[in-house]
Amino acid sequence: MEVYCTRPGCPRPQNYFADLDDSYALKTVQQKFCTTCGMPLILSGRYLPAKLLGQGGFGTAFLARDRYTPAMRQCVAKLLQPPANLNPQQLQIVQNLFEREAAVLEELGNEHPQIPSLLAFFELSVPSLQPGKTDRLFYLVQEFIDGENLEDELAVKGKFSEAEILVVLREILKVLDFVHSRGSIHRDIKPANIMRGKNGRLYLLDFGAVKQVTQSAGSGKASTGIYSLGYAPPEQMNGQEVYPATDLYALAVTCITLLSGLEPTELFDSFRNEWNWHSRVQVSPGLVAVLDRMLLPAPSQRFQSATEVLEALKTPAQHPNVAVVPPLPPTVTSPPTPQPPMPQQPPAPAVANPPGGLQPRQRGAFSVWEILVGAAFTGFEGGLLAIALTSLLPNLGFSMGLLGAIVGGLIYGQYKRTIEQTEMLFIAGGTLAVMVFFPVLRVTAAAIYPGAPVTGVLFAGWLAALGAIAGTAVFRLIYKLLSNIL
Repeated sequence: MEVYCTRPGCPRPQNYFADLDDSYALKTVQQKFCTTCGMPLILSGRYLPAKLLGQGGFGTAFLARDRYTPAMRQCVAKLLQPPANLNPQQLQIVQNLFEREAAVLEELGNEHPQIPSLLAFFELSVPSLQPGKTDRLFYLVQEFIDGENLEDELAVKGKFSEAEILVVLREILKVLDFVHSRGSIHRDIKPANIMRGKNGRLYLLDFGAVKQVTQSAGSGKASTGIYSLGYAPPEQMNGQEVYPATDLYALAVTCITLLSGLEPTELFDSFRNEWNWHSRVQVSPGLVAVLDRMLLPAPSQRFQSATEVLEALKTPAQHPNVAVVPPLPPTVTSPPTPQPPMPQQPPAPAVANPPGGLQPRQRGAFSVWEILVGAAFTGFEGGLLAIALTSLLPNLGFSMGLLGAIVGGLIYGQYKRTIEQTEMLFIAGGTLAVMVFFPVLRVTAAAIYPGAPVTGVLFAGWLAALGAIAGTAVFRLIYKLLSNIL
C-alpha cells in the first residue's frame, strides 16, 4: 500500500509498505514512518494519506483513507501550512481561522447534506528536520466529496446555460439560507468552492473564511482581510463588516463568470467603474434583474437574504420575459483598493484566498508555455509512434486508429496532470530508444532518411512536434478572436 508523507518539504513523500496490503496488518499496525524524513504517516493513528490533492496559500489537502472503517472510507486530510513570513500575531489568526473551519463543519456539515462533515480535528507534535526542534502540525479531516468543482467543470465544458445557472443559484441559495440562519457567513463563494458530486448534488466547500455574526448591522466592527479577488464585494475588500448580502454578491459574480466563461476582472469595466456583463451573455431579463440587484455596491441595496432571492427567481422561471425586481440605481461600483483592517482588530494576513483554496489542483489553468511544451511532446511522440505502428501493423487503418487512441490518451493525461514535464522526458526518451534499437523500426527510419536511421527518427519526431506547436498556436489565436467577438 502506498502512503503519502504529509510533512511540508519532504523530498520524497511517496512510501510503499507491502505488509499494509494485508487487511489484518493494516488494522493492527501501530504506526509507519516516512522512509525519507521519519515523519509518522498514520495520522492520529487512524488516517492513511494516499496522495496530494492540492495546495493553497494556507494549507495542503491530501486524499486519505480511514483504516478503522470496513470499506476504508475515503476522506480529505487538510494540513494547516501558513506562509513562513507571518509574524506570531498573524500566525495565531490563521490558526484560529483553521480551528473555526473545523468548528463550523462540525456544526453545519453534520446537519446539512450539501456541506462536508467534520470527521476529526487534531494537532501533532513531531521531531523537526532541524535538530533539537519540534514541529506543531494542525490537521482537519473532513468528508470527501467525489466530483468536480464548477471552475474545473467550466474549463472542460465551457459556458453554462441559463437553465444550468438557475440550478446552481437555487441549490446554493438553499445552502446559504441554512448557513445564514445559523449565524454564519461563508465569505468565499466562488466556482472553485462549489463541487458537483458524481451523484449530481451541489456542495458548498471551504469554510475556512466563515465569519460568525455576533454584532448588529452598522456596528462598524472590522472583518479579517481574507477574500478571493474579484468575487468579494466592497465592504469585504475594505475590511468592514460583512453580511448575508456579502455572500449573495459573491454568488452573483460566480454566476456571471459561469455564464460568460470569463474572469471577474474581464467583466468589470474599471474605467466606468461598473460591471459590464450583459453584452457577454444571453439570459432572460428576469434573471438579469435578479443578478444586477445582487451585484449592487451597498449591502443595503441588495437582497437581504437568500430566501428573498429564491422568491424573486420564482417568477422569472415561469415568465422569463418579465423582470420582477424593481429598478434600482444602475451604477455598480467596483471593490475599492483593499485597505488595512480597521484598528479594532489585530492585523490579519494581507493575503487573498488563492482560487480553489485547499481544493484539488486546478486542471484547466495551463500557462502558454505548458500548452506549447505539451503540444511539442504530443507531436514528437505521435511522430515516433506513427513510424512504429506502420512498421509493425500491416493494416494502415488499424494502425492510424490505434495511434489516435494513444495520442488522445497522452493529451488526456496532460490535462489531468498525471503526465508532467518530467514524465514527458522519460516517455519521449524511452520511445526514442526503442525506435533506435529495434531492427524493424530502423529499416523504416532509414527509408525516411537514407543511411541514418537515428537521424530519420529524430527528423520525423521533430517535424511532427513543430507541426503540433503550429497547430496549437493557430487554434489558440482563433479561440481568442472568437471569444472577443462572441
